[in-house]
Amino acid sequence: MTTTEAATQQLNPIFPLGGDLPVRRVGYGTMRLADAPGGPTGAEAHIWTAPADRQAAISVLRSAVELGVNLIDTADAYALGAGEELIAEALHPYREDLVIATKVGVLRPSPTEWVPLGHPAYLRQQAELSLRRLRTDRIDLLQLHRLDPDFPIADQVGALKQLQEEGKVRHIGLSEVTAPQLAEAERTAPIASVQNLYNLAARDHEDVVEYAAGRGIAFIPFFPIAMGAHAGPDSPLAEVAREAGATPSQIALAWLLHRSPTILPIPGTTSPAHLAENTAALDVTLTDEQFARISAATATTTVTATATEG
Repeated sequence: MTTTEAATQQLNPIFPLGGDLPVRRVGYGTMRLADAPGGPTGAEAHIWTAPADRQAAISVLRSAVELGVNLIDTADAYALGAGEELIAEALHPYREDLVIATKVGVLRPSPTEWVPLGHPAYLRQQAELSLRRLRTDRIDLLQLHRLDPDFPIADQVGALKQLQEEGKVRHIGLSEVTAPQLAEAERTAPIASVQNLYNLAARDHEDVVEYAAGRGIAFIPFFPIAMGAHAGPDSPLAEVAREAGATPSQIALAWLLHRSPTILPIPGTTSPAHLAENTAALDVTLTDEQFARISAATATTTVTATATEG
């Protein structure tokens, strides 16, 4: 299935993650639920400590579920596991249709360091710790946070496959990989998702988007809303937003949803208003002409966010 052949499916608000987990196509990324106000933000955020206002963070998580979000994404590296603990405090016992995705495979020796570590025994240990923090017997989607060049892909994915065979992991995902790396990983285990940096202004992974669509693999873009000059009041993005009766952020998400039927954006926010705005992007429909106009206008822009986190 290519993105062109699947055009009629692009507006389907539900995607079967891994083939058996129906999720709404706008999820919630929890990376921003960390640190105290006043620190670095965006791509420079440390994601190092539990949120200063814990109750506000819990409220946002519960509001997301109340708004219909049923894909929550986190990682063991977010606030050194405190992100997973926060999800359990807010949402456990989990609703039957709620899908929790987490990641393993990155060391955090300091607030500014994200170091891949793909030793199979380490990956399995971290998954065991995630199970405890999330208060669950099985992780719905366990993603390899980064590939470690010091270990074969087969060994790293094989560690997650072992957990899957033990019944501790339902589906396996990858993050920040190329299409050839994704294909290589599939030789070891079925891959349900890939999570790469991708948005209107960062399109280096077009081939991965296409590969994922062709294989029915969820493509989960992190930093899905790249707002900059291309979203100014006189920009094509703002123009389309006025035409659609939506906000520029909603149009940026609608562009992703239109781009491929397997794309599942996971915008993160600490604001209840922005959360409601983001989830409502599922109700925004772009015409092919609007999609093409936005695509052409933003094709040459750049984004300052890096793929360090996500």
